[in-house]
Amino acid sequence: MSQVAIFVEGKTDKKFIGLLLNEMGLDKDKVKFFILGGKSNFFKPESNQYKELLVDIEQEIVEKVLFVLDADKVEDNKKYGGYDNTEKELIEAISALGIQNSDIYIMCDPTDKTGYLESLILSSISVEQKQCIDNFLSCSEFKDKESHKAILYKIYKIAYPQAPYDFSHKNFEPLKGKFKQLFQ
Repeated sequence: MSQVAIFVEGKTDKKFIGLLLNEMGLDKDKVKFFILGGKSNFFKPESNQYKELLVDIEQEIVEKVLFVLDADKVEDNKKYGGYDNTEKELIEAISALGIQNSDIYIMCDPTDKTGYLESLILSSISVEQKQCIDNFLSCSEFKDKESHKAILYKIYKIAYPQAPYDFSHKNFEPLKGKFKQLFQ
């Protein structure tokens, strides 16, 4: 059975993608997930995960590859932070690996092209709801990235437990388009 490979940073990304694939009616059993454990690992062509992928491609186990990672912010990392830097560095890594049938999706707030999965999720709620969360983060003075991301995710899950993600929102369409292409 030919599979597709999806590279993600962590377990939260994998879980989110699994929910979206289910929502779209796509077969998760055809996905081989690679959890890289951090953004910088995407840019290391010598990694064991990439070696495994290349063997899978050579043996025709994996047919297509999608790389899904956060944009982050330029001020957090001058080399890998921000949408443009992330895209540039990942294209170079993919080229170095010689992978032909692949695509990239960079998770962020589509308005300012910064942030992470949590930013994409929050971009799908109303302005009023987002403002409440932004106000809390502002007055709480959480500054480090990991605390910020964790708090965004927890607040969202607590505030909207019945329908945690509005996958019908237009901001999820580009990612859904990538999945449709991946499964063709």
